Amino acid sequence: MDKILEALVCSNHTVPVKKAIVKKVVEAAEKEVTPEQCKALYTLTARLMLLGEDAFQKQVGFQVLEAYARYHRAEFQLFFTKDFVLGLLQQGYDRLECKDPAIIDYIHSCLRLLISCPSVLEIFTVLQVELLRMVCERPKPALCARISTLLSDFVQCIPREKSAVLFCQQLVRTISYFHCPASQERELREYVGQVTKVSTLLQNIWKAEPATLLPSLQEVFAIISSTDPSFDPSISLASLVQHIPLQMITVLIKSLTTDQNVKDASMTKALCRMIDWLSWPLAQHIDTWVIALLKGLAAVQKFTILIDVTLLKIELVFNRLWYPIVRQGALVVLSHMLLSFQHSPEAFHLVVPHVVHLVQTLRADGLPTSKGFLLQFTELIHCMMYQYSGFPDLYDNILEAIKDLPKPAEEKIKVVLNQSAWTSQSNSFASGVLRQAGKSETGKTGLVNLGNTCYMNSIIQTLFMATDFRRHVLSLHLSGTNMLMKKLQLLFAFLAHTQRAAYAPRNFFEASRPPWFNAGSQQDCSEYLRFLLDRLHEEEKTLQILQSAKPMIGPLTLAASEAPAGQSPPEGDKEPRFSAEEPQPSEDSRTLIERMFGGRLSTGIRCTQCNSISQKEEPFTDLSLAFCPSSTTSSQRTTSSADRPSAEEPKGLGLGQGSVNGGSEAPELQGPAKSPVALAGGGAVQVTNEPPLSVPDLVNYFLAPEILDEENAYFCDRCGSLQRAERTMEVVAAPEYLILTLLRFSYDAKCHVRRKILDNVTMPPLMTLPVHAPPPSPSPPRPPVSSSSSSSLCAIAPSLQVDSPESSENLAKKLKPSQKEEEDEEVEVVEEEEEEAEEEEVNGRTDGAEQMEGDGRTATLVPYVLSSVVMHSGTSSESGHYYSYGRNLSGADGRQHLLTGPSALEKRHRQEEVEAAEEAGPGSARATCTAFTRPRPTLAEAWPGTAAAEGRKDWMLFNDSRVSFTSLRSVQNVTDRFPKDTAYVLIYRKQEPLGALAGPSRGGAPNGMSLNAEPPLQKELLDAITKDNKLYLQEQELNARAQALQASSSSCSFRHNGSDDNDPPGSCGPSGGGGGGGGFNTVSRLVF
Repeated sequence: MDKILEALVCSNHTVPVKKAIVKKVVEAAEKEVTPEQCKALYTLTARLMLLGEDAFQKQVGFQVLEAYARYHRAEFQLFFTKDFVLGLLQQGYDRLECKDPAIIDYIHSCLRLLISCPSVLEIFTVLQVELLRMVCERPKPALCARISTLLSDFVQCIPREKSAVLFCQQLVRTISYFHCPASQERELREYVGQVTKVSTLLQNIWKAEPATLLPSLQEVFAIISSTDPSFDPSISLASLVQHIPLQMITVLIKSLTTDQNVKDASMTKALCRMIDWLSWPLAQHIDTWVIALLKGLAAVQKFTILIDVTLLKIELVFNRLWYPIVRQGALVVLSHMLLSFQHSPEAFHLVVPHVVHLVQTLRADGLPTSKGFLLQFTELIHCMMYQYSGFPDLYDNILEAIKDLPKPAEEKIKVVLNQSAWTSQSNSFASGVLRQAGKSETGKTGLVNLGNTCYMNSIIQTLFMATDFRRHVLSLHLSGTNMLMKKLQLLFAFLAHTQRAAYAPRNFFEASRPPWFNAGSQQDCSEYLRFLLDRLHEEEKTLQILQSAKPMIGPLTLAASEAPAGQSPPEGDKEPRFSAEEPQPSEDSRTLIERMFGGRLSTGIRCTQCNSISQKEEPFTDLSLAFCPSSTTSSQRTTSSADRPSAEEPKGLGLGQGSVNGGSEAPELQGPAKSPVALAGGGAVQVTNEPPLSVPDLVNYFLAPEILDEENAYFCDRCGSLQRAERTMEVVAAPEYLILTLLRFSYDAKCHVRRKILDNVTMPPLMTLPVHAPPPSPSPPRPPVSSSSSSSLCAIAPSLQVDSPESSENLAKKLKPSQKEEEDEEVEVVEEEEEEAEEEEVNGRTDGAEQMEGDGRTATLVPYVLSSVVMHSGTSSESGHYYSYGRNLSGADGRQHLLTGPSALEKRHRQEEVEAAEEAGPGSARATCTAFTRPRPTLAEAWPGTAAAEGRKDWMLFNDSRVSFTSLRSVQNVTDRFPKDTAYVLIYRKQEPLGALAGPSRGGAPNGMSLNAEPPLQKELLDAITKDNKLYLQEQELNARAQALQASSSSCSFRHNGSDDNDPPGSCGPSGGGGGGGGFNTVSRLVF
């Protein structure tokens, strides 16, 4: 029968005839057949299935084999033995090689027919050995896929125990040799299907025998980390990633990143090849594993690998965005790579040229997922352009392409950038010294204490948090490296963009330290602030004089609208240059310091005999506020001092002289005796039962009228003799930033010591400052402030530092503390007045400035919002520690508060005070500094003094290297919690009326920049930051490697970083808590 069947399939008969005869042969299988005939038929079917010329012959062979094996199983067992199988796998069949996939198919078919026979167990044993051997010989994808199919159906053929581990490892390595040179879609689909079958087999083995998983993954890493240039693993290894349990990410990444035997070159290769896997279709979780490895490397500070891989592969990852099947995973990896690469714009600029084309493609492809993907992509681009602003030539086309798409909020961008930075990745894989101290959650940079330099650090952070001042400084185009403003600009740029958790301002410290300040000794922060502002003012004033003396030189700098972005002045230009980005009006020659911090005071002296008035107007940069001698002191008092002022001399001495002679010193306290409580360091706490003073109380006390009489009588030119007179001080020009210094250190003439006044002073978040119209009498032209006319800008300011108790007594005045709202006020009256106030606002009175009249002159109540506070911790004037609180606040940030204004009850109280003063006598009605205590209910949440706002963590505490979030409530209550910590220097930001145009004099953004946007960095600054960031990453990496060598044998514990609301901020002194950076010198200096 075998002869007939063989002749039939090889004949020229038609296919229907052949099928009819084959059917008869198959039906004959049910009849009795001799063993010889069965063997002959089995041999023929094997030849047809293995060597058949076409699919028909192979099909006939399978049909006949299946029929006769079913009815004559004993004879088939004698034919399909383990020796026959061994011969097929080792020698092949006839002209067919042993590695031909047809042999595996034939064996697979025969096993299905023998599954219930005992002899199949022997065949399974042979297959376990032979298939392992075949896998070790690196079969082609087609053969490996057939083997995987066989083993999936007959798991008994899979090697066991140790052989199973070896089999999996060899199968992994076999996959790494799979390459698909085909370019046709059908061939590609077939190739992907073959790889999928192999990876599915591995998944099944890992599930059945978990002990094989880790060795298999180790083999994967050994393959992809190979540095052999002749071996390029296939990306088909990506098919295995989706089968690795996600729960193993932490264990595996820890094993890889902390293994000291893994060389950098190997890790770089492995990471690059994993990123290449993003091209593999249908695989899942590849992006998860890639990002996990990137974060793991950042956590152990292997930044060199991250930099090399990012620059090498960022364009490849971006190109994956063109293919919808792998687009989403590629975007996740691209986002992480770009957002974490924050030390340089190099990586982002590699993909910038392709952004517009991709956006256009996504708009036009019509896929349902493209719209959502485009929104994610544009959000990433906005974050990167925010991080690396200053390249309009690169970004203009991008902005035009995405102008109609939503832009993320600035706060969201900052949070994303802060969380994505390499230095923000927490190292959960190491302990002790291996844990890196990255930036805090605030994203702000601290300042390293260089040895009792907390006084400088607190002032620098305070100026940096003065948003409009910072933006103007960063917008200046400067040349000349020796300029102090240039050094301040560089320091601000580092604070804004460095990757370091804390920056060491050594160069700026040496350049800005006053000559009489001894390095290593604690100093007075207010004295340092005045000196710094004076230096910056004089520097710019000198350059203005040089510019006016050399009109043919040309403009000092290019304006931002004329100079290309990032372009620095020519290197050959050695002439110092100083100019703001925005062109200044010709009539406004004020320096940046004058525009930001400068105000003007008018001092008037009126003779009570002839009523003649002498007026003098002078500039100031800060107001030094003395404490009141007692609560019973009248707001208008008679002074008795040896000094006899004249019409040309306002009360007090020059600010610069006072600073040199002793700093911020308050007069010796007079009035009722108070029982001092002795504290360590020689200080004393003034115990008093009076209600706590507020900042407006001290300002009002500073501006209160004085009576000059007796020994301090005024010489009147008209009367020609000494006369009793009244002296008044009025603010006639409000500064953008109002600096208030509290004179907390008084001189005890009896004991010859200086004591600190520890009285708590409440700090309202919003207050108004009375600003009077200039006097009607003509004033002489304002003389320019220069070194020839004054030693400093602050030296002629009547904010008045004093160097002796006698001369400072003129400042010892006090107003009664602010009154609280009366609890028994009738509700009907309040509601009626509030309704009237609301009607007034509707009619246009929403500008936040309230007009008041007194003494025939109009005073405008200018609103100010608390921006920064410098605290002094300690009980002595010769020791202690400085730290500061601050928040980002521009001139427009508080405009929403101005809509509410003072409450009706506050207005009524204020009006009652004015009426009472008018009844007391002519000239007594004066506008006073006032704190707003209660907001309108409609805008309660926006009001800075409400419980919701006070509890919000929008303030930051700067304590040398440490920066942390805090709240307004914590700022206001710090002295209640820590009595030795008292407010010393406060900065209030003036809030512009609604509708006011932003400009340089009002703190507006330079060059038309958005009010909430930071200015773009110039190329010179960006290069310096990029260079330092690379250096920092290298330092971190070297330190981590050195520490890792000792990690296994050493242990280190760190003090818990407690909440700033519960722990005192520390001290610079040898007995302080922390953040000192060195003790004091042996010889103590009068610090304040």
